[in-house]
Amino acid sequence: MHPFSPQKLPIKVDWEPLIPLIGKANRALAQYDGVLYGLPNPEVLFSPMTTQEAVLSSRIEGTQATLGEVLKFEAGEEPQQESKRLDIQEIINYRIAMTTAETRLKVRPFNLNLLLELHGILLDSVRGRNKARGQFRRIQNWIGASGSSIESADFVPPSPEVLFDYLDNWEKYYHAEQPDPLVQLAIVHAQFEILHPFLDGNGRLGRLIIPLFLSEKKVLSRPMFYLSSYLDREREAYIARLRELGKDDEAWNRWIEFFLNALIYQAGEDSRKARSILDLYEKLKCRVIGLTHSQFAVPVLDRMFERPLFQSSTIQGIPNSPSKQAVSILLNRLKEADILRVIREKSGRRPQVFALWELLNLCEGREVF
Repeated sequence: MHPFSPQKLPIKVDWEPLIPLIGKANRALAQYDGVLYGLPNPEVLFSPMTTQEAVLSSRIEGTQATLGEVLKFEAGEEPQQESKRLDIQEIINYRIAMTTAETRLKVRPFNLNLLLELHGILLDSVRGRNKARGQFRRIQNWIGASGSSIESADFVPPSPEVLFDYLDNWEKYYHAEQPDPLVQLAIVHAQFEILHPFLDGNGRLGRLIIPLFLSEKKVLSRPMFYLSSYLDREREAYIARLRELGKDDEAWNRWIEFFLNALIYQAGEDSRKARSILDLYEKLKCRVIGLTHSQFAVPVLDRMFERPLFQSSTIQGIPNSPSKQAVSILLNRLKEADILRVIREKSGRRPQVFALWELLNLCEGREVF
């Protein structure tokens, strides 16, 4: 197969059939942003959702770790298999890249240098770390079954000789004023996946760009949007629509329709989950204050929302934290009230690990604890 030669951006869009979906998608995201804007501490309340996004985006690329396994690792429980530890580290790297990007975008617009920095974070100390980490590729890559040759590849991205010209065009289009930012985002994401500018990590970076773009274009007040849930569920259609691009004149419209439907569905799901998390937080705040009568009740609850699987030392780390004995009494009261559940008993030097089980079940979308 020969390297693909994509269209330069902007592409020609058949706008008329897209108008109803564009309207629905913009309304859905506006409603979600209203919920997001009303949250008192979105970075605290959405911390497990951010980790879940990292889990699902990495799962699309083949990792097997779950949200619970990531949180257990961060609570000090090492996985037995090295492959699982690497999966978990990839997920943690993804989350670090997300928070780094949000910080950088407060002082400068998105650019290719930031893209390189995020790639360096994603591949730090994990599989793929030797594949030109933090650098655009200078050799030809291809997409296909494990061990396949370029001759049997499913897709061969543009050659490295023309890659930088395409990336420059892509970056300019990213910042251009277009008739609708959501259609623009659909094209930005797809073109990035077509260019496949890195030897590894392209899929995760392409999905990470989605909330960053929505925030930069002021569609959302914060870069908190979790599309990987939908893309993981519709993985076959997601890949198929991307692979069709360039094969016929209608392929871009089919891709944009798929992407807009994804935004509509996920905005509704994220809105419902955000409201559920806020309702749970308010319910637990009343219960924790009532049970503990402690000045530390709300800071402790906030820390538990940030780390819903934790050791007691996690609570002792809050600013002006209570004494070790006071933390022990507080946690025991919450355990007796079934707000917390013990998922690992104390054994020798291994401390207890607690779970804020209702929050974990809510984020997983199933009964885990």
